[in-house]
Amino acid sequence: METSKETLEVGRKLVDLCKKGQNLKAVDTLYSSEIQSEEPMEMPGMPSHMKGLEAIRRKNTEWEQSMTVHSMDVAGPFPLGDRFAVHYKYDATNKKTGERMKGEEVGLYTVKNGKIVKEEFFYTM
Repeated sequence: METSKETLEVGRKLVDLCKKGQNLKAVDTLYSSEIQSEEPMEMPGMPSHMKGLEAIRRKNTEWEQSMTVHSMDVAGPFPLGDRFAVHYKYDATNKKTGERMKGEEVGLYTVKNGKIVKEEFFYTM
């Protein structure tokens, strides 16, 4: 399966914006209005399946407001066909509980017509 230039370009832009901490800009510029998001499990007030830009913006805003990020490493994209993966490694503290956590996750993104239409996350628990 050959990777399209379009998929690779979207992947590179996403990685660049995430490295700069501009996740909401990535959502606003790279995501389809019909975006679907899948997480491995539900979190309080956050379902495991979400659809639409507003839901994804809300998820990203919630993360920014509730967490202090000490470090975030972003690697990729790793493309295949109309998809690409990104590896994230983070060290963050929950502002409410003071709990510090380190974790890793892989985001798998699907691109159609130059926009991300699906994101799926796989992470350590």
